[in-house]
Amino acid sequence: MLQFRVGDAIVYHKPKSSFCPGPRAKQVYPLAHGEEYHYVVDKFWKVTQVHSDGTIEVTTRTGKKHLLEASDPNIRKADIFQHFLHRKRFPQLPDTEKQR
Repeated sequence: MLQFRVGDAIVYHKPKSSFCPGPRAKQVYPLAHGEEYHYVVDKFWKVTQVHSDGTIEVTTRTGKKHLLEASDPNIRKADIFQHFLHRKRFPQLPDTEKQR
C-alpha cells in the first residue's frame, strides 16, 4: 500500500460509462450490446488529509472533495513527468492546507 502525505499529487483512474466517451477517455470498449462504452479517465488531484482508518481526502481542481481508500488500485502518485506535463490540471492548494 502506498503511503500518502498531505500535498501529494495523485492520478486517479476513474472508470466511467456513457454513450459518447470524451477526448481524454482511455481503455475504451463497448458494453454487452454495444450501446454504451466503458472507459477510464485520468483525474489529477491532490491529497488534503490522510486519515488513520486508511482513507485519504483529495481535492479536485474545481475544489470538490472526495474520500478514497488509500489501497484503491486506481490511485497512484504522480511522477515528476506527469506533474510537469499536466501541471495546470492539478489543484493549487493554499499554503494553510499544505501544512495540515
